[in-house]
Amino acid sequence: MSKAEGVYSALVKRNPEAEQQMPAQVRRNIAPNGLRLVLANALQASGDQTVNASTVLPWLFAALGVPPALTGVLVPIRESGSMLPQAALTPLVLRVRHRKWIFIVGAFVQAAAVAVMAATAALGAGLTAGVVIVAALAVFAFGRCLCSIASKDVQGRTIPKGERGQINGLATTAAGFVAITLGLGIRIIGGEDLSAGQLAWLLATGAALWVAVAAVYIGIREPSGDATPSEPEPRTSQGKTNNWFTQAMKLLREDKPFRHFVTVRSLLLVSSLSPPFIVTLSIQTGAGSLAGLGGFIIASGVAALIGGRIFGPVADRSSKRLMSIGAGAASAIIIATVAVVVLPGFTGEGRLGNLLFIAAYFSITLMHTGVRVGRKTYVVDMAEGDQRTRYVAVSNSALGLILLIVGGLSSLLAIIHIVWALLFLALPE
Repeated sequence: MSKAEGVYSALVKRNPEAEQQMPAQVRRNIAPNGLRLVLANALQASGDQTVNASTVLPWLFAALGVPPALTGVLVPIRESGSMLPQAALTPLVLRVRHRKWIFIVGAFVQAAAVAVMAATAALGAGLTAGVVIVAALAVFAFGRCLCSIASKDVQGRTIPKGERGQINGLATTAAGFVAITLGLGIRIIGGEDLSAGQLAWLLATGAALWVAVAAVYIGIREPSGDATPSEPEPRTSQGKTNNWFTQAMKLLREDKPFRHFVTVRSLLLVSSLSPPFIVTLSIQTGAGSLAGLGGFIIASGVAALIGGRIFGPVADRSSKRLMSIGAGAASAIIIATVAVVVLPGFTGEGRLGNLLFIAAYFSITLMHTGVRVGRKTYVVDMAEGDQRTRYVAVSNSALGLILLIVGGLSSLLAIIHIVWALLFLALPE
């Protein structure tokens, strides 16, 4: 047994039956590919913490004196920008035999975009800096779009069913360690009030992490030709493949299981859209101290650390159930938090107020970790080959549009009060 086989077997509960169904060239590389996927995904998730649109970028905008109006577009651009173009890009992706190269290009695009943000944080200020960072964030989202399309294919081609959820969970756990370290570093170095220069170094670290992601991904041995017995050849002909919008609508209309997945996934937005509102609510009610930037990043890291180990194996057993339970629990947490906040005389000041918001942020992020691991595992297991690519791209494009609508409505409600936005997100679950 090779060293990679030993390490992989110690980390992942193997599925011998599923492995035997994979082609011989895939079976030989399951362990080294699995370890590379864990490392690459962990580095990527760690990089995400350095350019988090819910925490780091709003703090940076405040430090640079960017008008508050621009802060409201950060999360929609980050999330929708990485989803909406995917259906349109699918015909191009299907022409590429080795999908890992699409991921590598996307990683380098993200590295370049974050480098621009870092330079702007160090040298810019005011509205101009805000506009440049928002534009760079849009480019960053496009790079993530490429990675999102390709990553599910690469994992489906190289890792058998029954092990994919554990791969996602291990990567999430590793990223949690990094997030905790990052949060502690922020609190030690900058306390509650980081300067723009300090945040510029944080962003520069993120750019370096995405370069490392690309370097790790280059080593993945993706099979030539069919990755599974049902894997079709990439199609290069004109016609149906290129009519991406018609094909997307046909897929949603005629494929009932896929349509059900998209519908259910659209109802899981509570865990992804509510954390920024929790942060804003904590600020409005006077919370400080623990509820600073470092505190929220630490809470996010601990949630990833715990959730990655718990939810990975659960996703391999029943990813559908994991998504449902995670979303329902997130809604209950939001409702309970709102119920406490609206009590007469409540204030975020003091230790109890701080702990409430950190606990709420941690709990929702933990549930989001479960939903995310379950969703990724479910969509990879739904189909094989190019059909998997279409499922990922069309579902993400549809969710990008839904995210814009739901995000816009929740933002409008937030103008009245943050509480109404949170309740709006929680009730559909």
